[in-house]
Amino acid sequence: MRQRDRYLFIRILEACNADCFMCEFALSRDAFRFPLADFAGLLPEAREAGVRYVRFTGGEPLMHPDVVELVRAGTAAGMRMSLITNGALLPRMAGRLAEAGLAQVVVSVDGASAATHDVYRRSPGMFDSALRGLVAAAGFGVLPRVNTVVGPHNYTEIPRLQRVLTDAGVRQWELSALKLGRPIVYPDPAHVRAVCDPVYDAGPEALLVPLGKRFYGDTPEEQEDYFSRSRTPRASGPLCHVVDDVIYIDGKYGRAYACSCLPHRDDGHGPGGAALREGGALRLDTPDFAAHAGFFRERGPELCSGCSTTAAGYSDDVARLGTAAPWSY
Repeated sequence: MRQRDRYLFIRILEACNADCFMCEFALSRDAFRFPLADFAGLLPEAREAGVRYVRFTGGEPLMHPDVVELVRAGTAAGMRMSLITNGALLPRMAGRLAEAGLAQVVVSVDGASAATHDVYRRSPGMFDSALRGLVAAAGFGVLPRVNTVVGPHNYTEIPRLQRVLTDAGVRQWELSALKLGRPIVYPDPAHVRAVCDPVYDAGPEALLVPLGKRFYGDTPEEQEDYFSRSRTPRASGPLCHVVDDVIYIDGKYGRAYACSCLPHRDDGHGPGGAALREGGALRLDTPDFAAHAGFFRERGPELCSGCSTTAAGYSDDVARLGTAAPWSY
């Protein structure tokens, strides 16, 4: 019997209404939408596989015309439902999503004010909508979380953003290192540590403290890797435990991956996930998926170069404690 519940991530569309400079889906008008019928058909498989947490990703999930019904279907099947959004549509949809059973909302916020966040996202009004949406969702009983992409452009904003999010009642926060497919250069790594170490070292009773590892690494070795090679902190060896607990589905291409970071780094080296359909039917935990997960369980701590702070922290928690807190990934 499994000791830990699993997470199922589904990219339900690639379209997006934001123009974020770091994102491959910026202003995408891609027509794919993950069908409600496919999700309903997948839910029995997911329960059998030990899934209890589901998160919809995109693109911008709130652009999916059936997103409320997708949340409702998952909730009815006993899943804890979550989605990640830029927040533009959240203020007017928070009530319906909460009524359908949404348990957690993850909103992307990269600056401490509209003057910076809206510039990074190249989308006027996005900061105001994101904050109003987070407050509204929390008022309906939905767990509010923020993901922040951090790079040379905005790391000095992080202490101010910490206060803004704390004051807004945000309960969880991830700082994700900027990834652009090329080296990320910080002129003064010591200044990054001086600015951001206090953010991680703050007392959680007074300030919201980020989840997982520091985006620039917890150890001197990880920090050297990050600042000199742009290699984000990853699961400590010898094994990556994330792949035991995560299934990420790329709905458009019908592929399943053992970590939400892998499809974005799929460059042909090593197994590229597994087919979601087998004999025309939706299947999880196929032999191909098991082989893919096994490869990264053994080789991930050595090979992965685009790990997230929460994935790395989750794996290390499991290695140390045998478990990880709910929604910590």
